[in-house]
Amino acid sequence: MQIIRGTTEFELSERSAVAIGKFDGIHLGHQKLLARILEWKKEGFLAAVFTFDPAPEAFFGGHPMKELMTVEEKRLAFEKMGIDVLIEFPLNNETAATKPERFVTEYLTARLRAGVIVAGTDLSFGARGQGDAKLLQSMAKDLGYRVELIDKVCLAGEEISSTLIREAVSRGDMEKVTALLGMPYQISGVVAHGKKLGRTMGMPTVNLLPDEDKLLPPRGVYYSYVRLEDRRCPAISNIGCKPTVSDTQIMGLETYLYDFDKTLYDKEITVELLHFKRPEMRFENVEALKKQMEKDLAEGKAFHKMNFS
Repeated sequence: MQIIRGTTEFELSERSAVAIGKFDGIHLGHQKLLARILEWKKEGFLAAVFTFDPAPEAFFGGHPMKELMTVEEKRLAFEKMGIDVLIEFPLNNETAATKPERFVTEYLTARLRAGVIVAGTDLSFGARGQGDAKLLQSMAKDLGYRVELIDKVCLAGEEISSTLIREAVSRGDMEKVTALLGMPYQISGVVAHGKKLGRTMGMPTVNLLPDEDKLLPPRGVYYSYVRLEDRRCPAISNIGCKPTVSDTQIMGLETYLYDFDKTLYDKEITVELLHFKRPEMRFENVEALKKQMEKDLAEGKAFHKMNFS
């Protein structure tokens, strides 16, 4: 997959089918857009995704925003789907002031060579967000592209959106998050070296330090899966600062894989969060912590057996 970032000076060599959006989380609504450009790929178009860097909310809000997916996670997801070109369009004072008509003629048609443009019905672009689906359609005939507008996807009467998913993540409702995303909430990273305390208690764990831009659910214990290469292993995870054994405030993700004894240091893994079990707690001592961990592990194994066996 070709990644174009940090520049407005680009030009594709072939006609493309372009999906425009923020794509935070790549939820079921986003997947509907992406499915359309992948269908057009079968007709000979390049499948292109046009998104913004930073996200419009972060740029116009004037402060960084926690994301459902990091840049790296989104790139990997797009590549696995079969996207050919990803444009991470630089959003700054100059590009934000681009007139909507120029945005269509210069970026979408001249540089991206769009033959098909796929977007949501609530699309906005250009200076002050004045560009919309109606403008895009009005320019289509003269510029030689077609427009496909995708209606919002609803679940249980609610329109699926990144905002709705953020709310569910923030309260630890991982079942709802899974339903809205069409997959479990994921945290990816390289396994770091920890204090190896779990190993001394007979419960060796793998540790990740999530990207600072990643939106994390509440601190606590979660039933989970770990994806490593082609395997998907049942596990139990803790998000937090391990208050019983550490005085630091560094947020980490510590995961125990059931019946797994291989070393994973420095390997890339993905943790999928399935269910919030309990909040993070401070125990009187390590023995009390170990006793609670043994209880958590037993209940976690039962959860996986009941729901996924």
